[in-house]
Parts: sequence; C-alpha cells; structure tokens
Amino acid sequence: MKIDRIFKMALLGLSLGVTPIATSVSAQSLHVMRGATSSVLQVPMNRAVVVESDEPFAELSIANPGIADISTLSDRTIYVLGKAPGRTTLTLLGPDGRLITNVEVQVTPDIAEFKERLRQILPGEPIEVRTANDGIVMSGIVSSISSLDRALQLAERYAPERVSNLMNVGGTQQVMLHVRFAEMSRSVSKSLSSSLSLSGTSGGLGISAGSGSGSGLGALTPGGTSQGALNIGVTAGALQFGILLEALENKGVVRTLAEPNLTALSGQEARFLAGGEYPVPVSQDDGTISVEFKAFGIELEFVPRVVGEDIINIEMMAAVSGIDPTVSFSSGGFSISGFQRRETSTTVEMRDGESFAIAGLLQDDFRDLNGQVPWLGDIPVLGALFRSAEYKREQSELVIIITPHLVTPTRGEALVLPTDRIRLPSESELFLNGTTAVDTTPRSGAASEVARQDFGGSYGYVMED
Repeated sequence: MKIDRIFKMALLGLSLGVTPIATSVSAQSLHVMRGATSSVLQVPMNRAVVVESDEPFAELSIANPGIADISTLSDRTIYVLGKAPGRTTLTLLGPDGRLITNVEVQVTPDIAEFKERLRQILPGEPIEVRTANDGIVMSGIVSSISSLDRALQLAERYAPERVSNLMNVGGTQQVMLHVRFAEMSRSVSKSLSSSLSLSGTSGGLGISAGSGSGSGLGALTPGGTSQGALNIGVTAGALQFGILLEALENKGVVRTLAEPNLTALSGQEARFLAGGEYPVPVSQDDGTISVEFKAFGIELEFVPRVVGEDIINIEMMAAVSGIDPTVSFSSGGFSISGFQRRETSTTVEMRDGESFAIAGLLQDDFRDLNGQVPWLGDIPVLGALFRSAEYKREQSELVIIITPHLVTPTRGEALVLPTDRIRLPSESELFLNGTTAVDTTPRSGAASEVARQDFGGSYGYVMED
C-alpha cells in the first residue's frame, strides 16, 4: 500500500513537471452601452481583450481580419485578439439587423513587455516609451551612446522599422584629443684610410707608383674634406715618397617634437594639418602637364565616440611627413623630391585623461665597409697603409602618444591668445626707448593668471641640431 502511494505521488509530480502552467493575462474590457458610440479599443499585439455589450447581438464583423481576430463567447461577450499593428473597425448588429455600434480597434505593439525588458537590460536609464499609430516612440535622456544603441536595437525586435527615436545623450559629448609626436635621430660615422705615392726619375726615365687617390706627392689630396687628413712627404734626391692618412668621426643628434590638439563632437570627424602642400607635376593623357599638390607636415584625423560615462572610443589616423631632398626624380626639366612619411591608423578605447602610446618606430641602419689593395693589404703591419675602413650607423626613434579629454565650452573672456599679451609699439616708443613690444597682460579677470605667464627662456616649438 505504501509503495502504491509513493508510485502515485511520483506520477503526480511527473505530470506537474511536464504540463505547462497557464499564466493569467490581464485583459482590457470595453463595455458597450446601448445606443452609444464606443471609444477606441486598445489591443496589444498578440494579446486579447474582452468586449461586453448591454444589448444582445446576433451578428458581428471585423473590417480587417489581418489586424485583429474575433470570436464570440456569448450573445453579449466578444473575444478580440490583436494580430498586427494597425486600425480596424468592429461592427455589432442586433437580431433585427439594426446596428448596435461600431468599435474602433487599434492594435499596437506590446510595450508592456518591452518596458520590462528595457528595465532589465538598461536599469536606471529614464527612457519613456509610447505608442504612435503602429510604431513605438522613445524619448528621454540616456547616459551614453551605447545605451541609446542598445535601446534602439531592443525596440526593433518589437516594432521593426517603426521606431521613432526622440532620445538625447546627456553629459559631455565633445572630445579634445591631445597628440604628442616625439622623434629622435642619431647618426655616427667613422672612417680611416691611407694612400701611398712614389715618384722619381732615373736617366731621363720617369717612375711613378701609388695607391689611393693618385700618384705623385702632389696628387695625394683628401677624399672629401681636409678635416682629419695628414699628408707626409719625403724627398731623397730624385725620389719622392708621400703618405696620406685620413681619419674622420662624425656625430649628430636631431630632436623633433609636435603637440597638436583637436576638438570634435562625439561621432563627428575632425582633421588637422600643420605643414604645407608640395606641387607635383602629373602628365595627362593628352600630353599636357598638370600640377597636383601633396600635403606634408603633421596630419591628424580622428572620430571620437563617447560610449560610456567617461569611456571614449577613438578611430584615428596620424602621420608625420616631410620633403626628402636625398630622394629625387628629374624628367622633362622637372625635379621632384621624395617624401619621408611615418603614418599610423588605429582604433583605441580609453577613459578621460588616460594615455596610450599607439605607435612606435625604432629604426637602426648599420653599414661597415672595408677596402684594400690586393695582396698588399694582407701584409702584416705595413698592410694597414693599403687598407681603408668606413663605419656608419643611423638610429631613429618615433613615438606617438594620444590623450583624450571630455571638454565643455567656456566663456570667451577666459581664453587668451598669444597676441593678447603684447601690442605693437608707437614710433616714439620704438625710436626713443628702443621698445619692440609693449606688455598688455590683463591685471584682472579669468584670463589674467594665464596671460601673466612669462616668456622668459625658450618657448614655442624648438628643433635642436
């Protein structure tokens, strides 16, 4: 008996586990008064409402069955199911064929479920949702563009291509990008070479021999520059002997630094060019020559997107270019110089005030040359006089660092231009006092502290060589 009871309880639990539990759906009911015109009946899509009439009806019809479906529960009760967004008319007729009333049925997207999902996915976002005709209207102020995109993507699931966006993004939406270009170039070259010359006459017969740049003592001259050159000559009767030793070492360092700043609205592209344009002749199909201009200098293009409260997505391109006269091409009377260009293009994401080194270049060129007179250069000790060696190394480093900032406009009087600190002198100030610039630094106001910054020492962009 006990086993039978346990078996029945197990069957009951299994039946409850596999049987779907019916959920109650609150239905809107419309009460139709006798002889009165009905108001609009709001029916959510895929939901049902109940229409009750005081007077029994014998016949009813729906103008567009594709929008709503109807069925009778009794001679006074109608079941209306919303199928597709839109408007249609429900008509009720009495037993004698007399018109009882027309009910306007408006099927709208089910925004109750949409609102619930919106609160779950984007908690804390004050988004208002309304229906308009057969679509959804969304309004309110959201915290970021990412929240706005998520809300619109969710709305498209409930009303495809029928979503009206009236939402705005709050907070600061303007981004200033601070970019630092830092480049360091170093070069070292060393060379060591020697030349020998022997000349003389014997019985009217001239003898001349040598290695290097020429024969004869007077023909031995430094190869490129007189620095680091030592010329030694010995004369014994009609015999002349000369030695030329060249040793040279060069070192050079160049530093280049640029810090452009550019501000743009979130989602909008901004461009910056500090440099110029170089004319390049281009041959056309008809044989004529036209001129195209190629930009060079500091180039910056970026598109910022504020995706969070202080998270910024940046899609950017930065380049440093310049004319390189060492690489040139000549044709038809035109001489065209080449360009040296370092460029990077990337997409990064960071917070306000954080920095990223988005690009770096370390270039190391090394060259080592050794030349000698055959066989003579292999002689121990004395062979060094018949050999020449050259060593050259060039290193270049480039780093590009970006820092975004969320910025807001300020009042015009708080901004100071470099020209606001000085004014041109009058003739008396220039000729009598020798004054080249008159200090006009503001003594009060929002810009006074910035304007009083001294110009003592180095200022502006500096290139060292």
